[in-house]
Amino acid sequence: MPAVLLALLVAASPRATGTRDDLIGSLSVHVIAPGESLVEIAPLYDVGFNEIAAANPHLDPWVPTAGASALVPTAWILPRASAPGILVVNLSEMRLYLVPAAGGAPITFPIGVAAEPRATPLGVLRIVEKSVAPTWYPTRAMLNEDPTLPPLVLPGPDNPLGSHALRLSSRKILIHGTNRPFGVGRKVSHGCIRLYPEDIPRLFGLVKIGTPVAIVREPVKVGLRQGRAYVEVHEDESVAGDAVEDAALRLAELGVLRDVDPFKLVAAVRARHGIPVNVTTDRN
Repeated sequence: MPAVLLALLVAASPRATGTRDDLIGSLSVHVIAPGESLVEIAPLYDVGFNEIAAANPHLDPWVPTAGASALVPTAWILPRASAPGILVVNLSEMRLYLVPAAGGAPITFPIGVAAEPRATPLGVLRIVEKSVAPTWYPTRAMLNEDPTLPPLVLPGPDNPLGSHALRLSSRKILIHGTNRPFGVGRKVSHGCIRLYPEDIPRLFGLVKIGTPVAIVREPVKVGLRQGRAYVEVHEDESVAGDAVEDAALRLAELGVLRDVDPFKLVAAVRARHGIPVNVTTDRN
């Protein structure tokens, strides 16, 4: 057991009480049909390729065994920045979240993100423009990288922005659809945030100009459901630090560290399967 975790367990605060619930959804199982790949199964459940691949390390993502059961990661812990009326983009897990300002259940969609970690700025931005059937203009960097690109692409099936786009206050950054849905759940963009073609119209209708957009990197998330502690860990090589220590500190902040099984915690962090794992001791 890491020494830091042992020290935190000794000094942990009393157990939190109440009915707090930081989780949404529940896990699913999909029986793989002949010829199916994980990249084809992912959009059926509105998850990204990275999510379903990480949840099933025992399966070949391109040629999984027909008849095998694939765990579908349709349960998530809300990021720390989640609050009513704020759109949260968690680059580490390639997923965004919206807690409706007027109340109701949180909404979440998988996303495609930048190939370069620093291409998308962290911090709180705002939606400054909403466009239906946008025209795509490749940036100078894109044209330098590929001189064969056209100066613009009009709305239609070949438009990389898809059917809708949301421009952020860092004006080079858009949240938009895509004509290449297989890029959702991957690091493929130059900085923009891509949604499945079916998801972008829904998000477009839920937000307005001025909506805050918190862009974060949170590979380690913790939360409570029915008084039990959960940890969800994603692989993000751009974030330094001890993930076990990070999880333990945040569980201590919630007041539940005394009820955590340290061996379950370490196993969940090391596995990095991207699904909420119950790390509460068996006696609770």
